Amino acid sequence: MSSFLLCLSILLGPRVGMTEPPASDSKKIVVLGDSIADGFGVSKAQAYPAVLEGLLKEKGFRVTVVNAGISGSTTASALSRLKWQLRDKPHLLILELGGNDGLRGVAVSASKKNLSDTIELAKQNGIRVLIAGMKLPQNYGEKYRAEFESMFRELAQKHLVGLVPFLLEGVGGKPEYNLPDGIHPNEKGHALIGAHLLPFVEKEL
Repeated sequence: MSSFLLCLSILLGPRVGMTEPPASDSKKIVVLGDSIADGFGVSKAQAYPAVLEGLLKEKGFRVTVVNAGISGSTTASALSRLKWQLRDKPHLLILELGGNDGLRGVAVSASKKNLSDTIELAKQNGIRVLIAGMKLPQNYGEKYRAEFESMFRELAQKHLVGLVPFLLEGVGGKPEYNLPDGIHPNEKGHALIGAHLLPFVEKEL
């Protein structure tokens, strides 16, 4: 009888182990962003990277979304920050930088080169990229705004990567979804951003 049970356990053991994929199957998504990703004015659990992770898991994806947002950051820090994230071998990079460049009037050519270099490094390491586009207030001048907003689309076309045309779609400029400063999303705003990103991220997974 003991020999029978031993054989049975050997036969059933591998099948039991196959019911759940190993933890290594989990895909890592890095959100490289500024104060919006960082969740300025709300808790980390309410910021859109955490919201996005929850929505993806509800759909059955095995993912970990890393919030690599730093308030006040510009595209100048993008390349060095990505190099730091490479150690964890992410599957997808959500590149959400450029907003602060625009607000500070940084030359679009400089921002574009910073983002382009970052995308190239990601692709060289086998990382998929999703660019999060941004827009500027009307008082920044039509020519500068047009160049800035087209930058994201041009980068996506050049590098053949995914693009979210406007990260704050349905949120930007709406007081009910933003903090009193009118710039940073509140909890409801972050929930909408996470839901807006979901279909774009699903395609990359």
